[in-house]
Amino acid sequence: MDSLIAASARALAAGDALGALKRVALREDPPALALRGIAMAQLGEHPRARELLRKAARGFGTHEHLARARCVVAEAEVALAMRDLSGSPRTLASASATLLAGGDTVNAMQARLVAARRLLLLGRLDEAASLLDGLESAGLPPVLATVAELSTAELALRQLQTTKARTALQRSRRAADRAQVPALLAEVADASAAFERPAARRLGGEGEQLLHLGDVEALLASGALVADACRHGLRAGSEWLPLARRPILFTLVRELAAAWPGDVAREALIASAFRTRHPDETHRARLRVEMGRLRALAAPMADIEATARGFVLKPLRGREVVLLAPPIDGEQASLIALLSDGAAWSTSALAQALGASQRTVQRALVELEADGRVRAIGQARARRWLAPPLTGFTTILLLPAALQLD
Repeated sequence: MDSLIAASARALAAGDALGALKRVALREDPPALALRGIAMAQLGEHPRARELLRKAARGFGTHEHLARARCVVAEAEVALAMRDLSGSPRTLASASATLLAGGDTVNAMQARLVAARRLLLLGRLDEAASLLDGLESAGLPPVLATVAELSTAELALRQLQTTKARTALQRSRRAADRAQVPALLAEVADASAAFERPAARRLGGEGEQLLHLGDVEALLASGALVADACRHGLRAGSEWLPLARRPILFTLVRELAAAWPGDVAREALIASAFRTRHPDETHRARLRVEMGRLRALAAPMADIEATARGFVLKPLRGREVVLLAPPIDGEQASLIALLSDGAAWSTSALAQALGASQRTVQRALVELEADGRVRAIGQARARRWLAPPLTGFTTILLLPAALQLD
């Protein structure tokens, strides 16, 4: 490695992308191209960074397995920053294995972290946990140790394990202090602020109460029957009834929980579930069918009894009923939560993260754009979507698969 390449690599490790570019900007050899690509990524020029890293990977000879694997890992990280989630995880896993076999444990761990962060974006928490378990940040460089601890903290927050998340954030703060990279210090500070912001609202007869993450964790552990409008399901102790793919049933649950201990009139349930102000006998018949389905699904946790004017929710074992609402209203709360991370998302990546069809996501984006809540940049396949950061509360509970209970 010549002196300019070494100096450029040291500048990149310190977060000085411009200093790194000054040393290799005019060079076209593969190591210089790779460093230029990483520098452009740090400056936010992700498409150009990806192009340079691919060119560098092609430039390395077939015998330079480690160099090519490092380019694959760097490109995967750029793709993650671009919210391009379409790449095959096998390619990254193969590069990680090559690096590990070649003794480059640092870059192998970086590949593992990129894979884990991609899984977190997709809401596949169990798979992300398997990659992060046993990952020791003590032997990693400060920058990579910070990312590792931030990923561990995010996973813990998504699983509502606030004590574990706080511990990981403390370790990430110490690592970031050693790294002294401004972007990492800001990311740690923002993650720590999630504990201080409201995460949800508790709705009931006593009005609205703002809850922080620790409050939500305590509520879910209390054994109350919780109609969770953040993740669209019904929770009682360790029992979880997911209703995200049954929106009519969850609408009925939400209305019944909001009125508890009272009942809800049939006309009100029909208006909410079927969105009509002029119900007829067909709507009443459909309501009976949907209530029968809900009664069967919720039987381990609650009874649903008919009354003279409608229906009432009767939790088993004398439980209290609580309606847990998101910090923002609207059907597209999870979509807005994803977009508010500051990155530019493609429609396909949003659909993949939300587990929805692209057409459904496109319709939602058009509605949000008409309301001025999101904006599009680029055209056709290059179109990306952005939203301003959501201030005043944390969106942890709105992210896909925020709590794996089933």
